[in-house]
Amino acid sequence: MLDQLIQLVRENAQESVVANPAVPNEQNEAVIGEATHTIASGLQDALANGNVKEVMGLFNSNGQIDSQNPVVNNISGNLISSLTQKFNLNSGTAASLAASLIPTVLGSLVKKTNDPSNNGFSLDSIFGSLTGGSTNGMDLGGLLGKFAGGLDKDGDGDVDMQDLVGMISNGAKQQQGSGGLGGLLGGLFGK
Repeated sequence: MLDQLIQLVRENAQESVVANPAVPNEQNEAVIGEATHTIASGLQDALANGNVKEVMGLFNSNGQIDSQNPVVNNISGNLISSLTQKFNLNSGTAASLAASLIPTVLGSLVKKTNDPSNNGFSLDSIFGSLTGGSTNGMDLGGLLGKFAGGLDKDGDGDVDMQDLVGMISNGAKQQQGSGGLGGLLGGLFGK
């Protein structure tokens, strides 16, 4: 995943890094490498800290990255800090670079991951890579599709037991309206 991510950063760094006069040309590759590392470690940190919902939210965005997402904010803040400390960029330049590069790269990553014709990126491989394989065997793309398909029935932005209860309750009410218990049992037993 890291090789693919560095390629995405390179593709999106032309204006914010390479053509930026505040970034010395001899530091372009190092800055691109730092941005790549910061994105990967930021996603990994978010998962490690239990922010799975926020990370999944990024991949459920169709490439429209919300800069207010806490994961995006943390990654941007970490990149700003790295750029000022390691490359002696002033904070304004570092903030500008992070503000243009991080959402663009994440948006590109999401679009490529969600594109069924793109075999280079998959949610399963990204999460597998970020979690050391602990998500192997899980169909994260399928789960994301279910989340995107509207499991948040109570509209609170969270998919939880209340949503499951709401789905079951609504389904039961609809079943009652279409034949009651007899219709339900007939459906269960194929009658």
